[in-house]
Amino acid sequence: MNRFHGTGVALVTPFNADGSVDYDGLEKLINYQIDGKVEYLVSLGTTGESATLSKEEKKKIWAYTAEINNGRVPLVAGIGGNYTAEVIESIKDFDRNGYDAILSASPYYNKPTQEGIYQHYKAISESTDMDVLLYNVPGRTASNVSPETTCRLAHDFKNIIGTKEASGSFDQFNQIMRDKPADFLLISGDDPVALPMIALGGAGLISVVGNALPFELSEMIRLSLKGDFKAAQPLHLQLVEFTRLMFAEGNPAGVKAALKQLGICGDYVRLPLVPASAGLNQEIAAQIEKIRP
Repeated sequence: MNRFHGTGVALVTPFNADGSVDYDGLEKLINYQIDGKVEYLVSLGTTGESATLSKEEKKKIWAYTAEINNGRVPLVAGIGGNYTAEVIESIKDFDRNGYDAILSASPYYNKPTQEGIYQHYKAISESTDMDVLLYNVPGRTASNVSPETTCRLAHDFKNIIGTKEASGSFDQFNQIMRDKPADFLLISGDDPVALPMIALGGAGLISVVGNALPFELSEMIRLSLKGDFKAAQPLHLQLVEFTRLMFAEGNPAGVKAALKQLGICGDYVRLPLVPASAGLNQEIAAQIEKIRP
């Protein structure tokens, strides 16, 4: 499970001005992350605007990401949805070459019961021998995966190896840490709370901010995992305002604005998302200058 200790980055999907996928930008982004010492990469999570990509675009992006990565760091593919049978079909159709695990968000919009969520992930787990990371993000799905359901899944299915927790509830984090199997990974899904989650015993972070500042963020996470919170705290505090700006007008508009300013890729997003405003761009530029003078 050490593959997923540390910093994972949920990659953005760079686009060209005409809305097509910018593969040159994606190559530059992947190399930038690996040069920035992140531990693993997540392709086509929410930050990758997966909801606005066609099946064929997803296949091409996954294949291209694996090609450019070339085994340098572990890769995770975001494959989720609110129709269980369709998710299973997508996993079966997925070219797993170069990938180490699947990250699957809890069903959105349907608002299933806890038993429905359990049966959804049970069906996914039994359909594949790939490792699966749960993803609980109530702010997007309109339902919460309870600690009881998380730990039930963790105990019942060996290939469900961890959860990306973005509930924001420390009561929930505490319960999962107390009741989970020893080798089950609790991974922060929110940049701002990664350090305190690691203090509870968390395995690290799947980050948005890391797209723009991989070195600074991954160093903070590594220090935290070593238990050196005295050294990690200044790095964490240095990133507080930058992190807030990344989400001020929605994800990934903020981090794409930062990536454009850093010369990695453009800031184009697909509707219904829109690029960051001029005012937010100015604030982001000021923060980058402050962090990287």
